[in-house]
Amino acid sequence: MTNLEMSSGSRFGMESTPSSILMRFGKRELFICRDFYKRHYRSHPVIECNAGIQAGHLEILLFRKWLLVMSKAH
Repeated sequence: MTNLEMSSGSRFGMESTPSSILMRFGKRELFICRDFYKRHYRSHPVIECNAGIQAGHLEILLFRKWLLVMSKAH
């Protein structure tokens, strides 16, 4: 079962994002939002994966616009 919730909480440090989606799949969460972070390097134009800010998080940047954060649910 999937819980879908519109959120702009501070859990992932994205307080200022006007629209974001938080989906929960059992013990996992998927957070989707627009990426407003100013990167000081040239990112890959299609997909780029990085370790997240917190332990156990994976950040995926799609088309230099959309940020997907995968993590364990708390």
